[in-house]
Amino acid sequence: MNLTSTTIFGLVLLLACPTALSAGEKKDKSKPESKQAVDSGSFGVYVKGHRVLTETFSIHEEDGISVVKSRLQEAAGSTQVRQSSELRMMSSGELIRYDWTDGAGSLFLVPNNEFLLEKIIPLPAAKAAEQPFLMPSTSVILDNNFFIHREVLAWRYLATNCKTEGGSLQCQEGPVEFGALAPQDRTSLRVRMQLAGREKVMIRGAERELLRLNLSGEEFSWALWVDEKDHFKLIRVLIPDAETEVLRD
Repeated sequence: MNLTSTTIFGLVLLLACPTALSAGEKKDKSKPESKQAVDSGSFGVYVKGHRVLTETFSIHEEDGISVVKSRLQEAAGSTQVRQSSELRMMSSGELIRYDWTDGAGSLFLVPNNEFLLEKIIPLPAAKAAEQPFLMPSTSVILDNNFFIHREVLAWRYLATNCKTEGGSLQCQEGPVEFGALAPQDRTSLRVRMQLAGREKVMIRGAERELLRLNLSGEEFSWALWVDEKDHFKLIRVLIPDAETEVLRD
């Protein structure tokens, strides 16, 4: 069976889906809204072996719109939320809106004709600044510290560049490049993802066979492990240069 948008991206309804609403269509108010959970949980972020952050996330689909929510807390058990974000996309992968706040300042990103437009509000009462990006609405959002955004990118890569043949996963040779935005940094970047293959990895004292993907850019190189037996959910991220490991709880 081919590893297509109906087998991976279909799980989050980020790519072509027959129930998706196009940007110009209106909802039928006579029909109740449907909501489908896709993934939820938390990641522990460890620096030099010490847990420093917890990212709690959820992904669900509402009538063809995919909603990715995340919040960052100081450490396990902390009730103080440092940052939160919400990413909304059409099932085609096109951005509807991205919001971020740290409780003091905030920003949002929306399509604007041929541009993506970011509005930054440093303080609740401050005047917003604007920054346009000459990038398509299908650009990947990879904001700082939100590892669930990396899971969404992994799903996009697998859905559009890989297939299964005889029980073996086959992906396009060489790295695949994506245009991305880091809204907090107000920067665009090019990132590359490539399948490295199956690896046996120790996760909290237990050996698991996971699928490794390499994610790189001009100034970084990360390793991501996803579980192909559990809807390709992100399980581990390793950032060697920062001595950082991210593990799904």
